[in-house]
Amino acid sequence: MIDRSHALPLARQARELGISRGSIYYLPRPVPPADLAIMRRIDELHLEFPFAGSRMLRDLLRQEGIEIGRQHVATLMKKMAIEAIYRRPNTSKPTPGHKIYPYLLRKLPIVRPNQVWATDISYIPMARGFVYLVAIVDWFSRKVLAWRVSITMEADFCVEALEEALTRFGKPEIFNTDQGRWGGCRPPQTASQCARLGC
Repeated sequence: MIDRSHALPLARQARELGISRGSIYYLPRPVPPADLAIMRRIDELHLEFPFAGSRMLRDLLRQEGIEIGRQHVATLMKKMAIEAIYRRPNTSKPTPGHKIYPYLLRKLPIVRPNQVWATDISYIPMARGFVYLVAIVDWFSRKVLAWRVSITMEADFCVEALEEALTRFGKPEIFNTDQGRWGGCRPPQTASQCARLGC
């Protein structure tokens, strides 16, 4: 979007696009190899002890000879998008203004393809960081209709996977997701609506 060879100054281009001028000059730094090794170990410990928060993980890492502070562990956990599983107050209380879609599958027999699709996003640890995977699956056939990977949690790769599935297989009756990023169980939206919803 930013054209560095254009006659229009970069600051003006940024203002016209509505983005921060600082983001034009920012170059993301690669994650240090030491942090990658710790992140992989945190991931393994999180799978073994999903209830462990940053303090407990710090203590487990220190028992293995890895000197690390709690804040550093918390930062890495945030970067990996993992958190301890624990009881939270009022977790079923809806956010004001957030539309809750009904769960349409409770007693619904799924008897044919394109009746119900489902999607979710997961992260995959790699040798140098993590990638995010989105998959769209037909519940009846268990067929993966479309998938994409991305190094960021931007909406684009989700929209691309959805558009591919809709183009190749048509529109399902129900598109099932969790109540988080997509917003629950509902018929699929257009790509532009999906992008506005944050995929």
